[in-house]
Amino acid sequence: MALTCLLGALAFPTRASAEVPDDFLWGVATSGFQSEGSSSDSNWSRYSDSGRTHHKIGDSVDFRHRYAEDIDRAADLGSKVFRFGVEWARVQPAAGIWNETEFAYYDDVVAHIRARGMTPMITLDHWVYPGWVVDQGGWTNPKTEADWLVNAEKVVERYSGIGALWITINEPTVYVQRELTYGGIALTQAPSMFDSLVRAHRAIYDRIHVLDPGARVSSNFSFIPGVSEAIDSVFTDRVRDKLDFLGIDYYYGVALNNPTAAYAALDEFYNVTPQPEGLYDALMRYSDKYPELPLYIVENGMPTDNGAPRADGYTRANHLRDHIYWMERAREDGADVIGYNYWSITDNYEWGSYRPRFGLYTVDVLGDPTAARIPTDGVDAYRRIIHENGVGADYVPVMAPAFCSLVDPPRSCTATR
Repeated sequence: MALTCLLGALAFPTRASAEVPDDFLWGVATSGFQSEGSSSDSNWSRYSDSGRTHHKIGDSVDFRHRYAEDIDRAADLGSKVFRFGVEWARVQPAAGIWNETEFAYYDDVVAHIRARGMTPMITLDHWVYPGWVVDQGGWTNPKTEADWLVNAEKVVERYSGIGALWITINEPTVYVQRELTYGGIALTQAPSMFDSLVRAHRAIYDRIHVLDPGARVSSNFSFIPGVSEAIDSVFTDRVRDKLDFLGIDYYYGVALNNPTAAYAALDEFYNVTPQPEGLYDALMRYSDKYPELPLYIVENGMPTDNGAPRADGYTRANHLRDHIYWMERAREDGADVIGYNYWSITDNYEWGSYRPRFGLYTVDVLGDPTAARIPTDGVDAYRRIIHENGVGADYVPVMAPAFCSLVDPPRSCTATR
């Protein structure tokens, strides 16, 4: 990494003091199906059992029974926000039937988050729906949209008045892509699924503002470099007027000298060379495109291959500090960034595989029956970032900018940052 550090030192201008406001929302993220274990019957429990995934879900990291300790870990970092999901398949295991035991579990999750001084960020749909919805055709059946809204409204009613941030639908574009991959929909049905997700978001946005006045609501989208306009057109542009902030998930960039984003299409994110300055390009793009909307980085993180060190020596701590540097640069240049969540507090089931390890705390699900949480170097790094409210004006990133970034072409290739 010595050459990269030297190039980095030569590449970055002197900065003015980075003023991250005291009310900036530092957080961590998780999701229901990926981390809870003890899975209820759902589209994804069936995909996991189908033999088409690398691994079965099993008990994952058992957040279902160990949520209190993981919430404590987040609070001990200084986190202000804890993101989790309320799984539809848990709380409504059959049409018209509500499981109060599972709602009581989520009640306790919320209580622990609040008791530790954090704001719950609640996701209503993280790509998982109940088995009985699968049996009626999933998103190919128009009835599913109405059923989805019944569940979402039930969840909002239960947790209104607690100051929650609401995420309606996680990464709609990737949601549709995953349903295509595993047979939930056919290619010809993708447009109608997008239409249903748009209508569902718009409807629940309005209901949240009736049931939980003053709450802030969004849907986080997966930033895919170079094709942002096409991605925006199928969902975000269509709900722009029903967002209180724009949720952005940024994981990787692409450049003339960094084609490794192709590994993302193979779900081999651990082989992607990180491109931290692409976060700046993404934030500036949406600051310009949607100037009325604050920006929140709902997900950002770096996976390793089964927890092994990267061959290039780049660490989770490097990744965290470099991305926060570029977030601060975007704020200095006018982007109204109000929050940042690290994905994720622990390793989890990455939609068919335990090989990608994103966690601040690593967990060897397949090899360690105790599912011990082992801190990575990202824990101390993020704790310090939160304590100091950023990386500060003197920080020099480890990873130098790529040559001719194609994150937001042509501007990202030619711009002087």
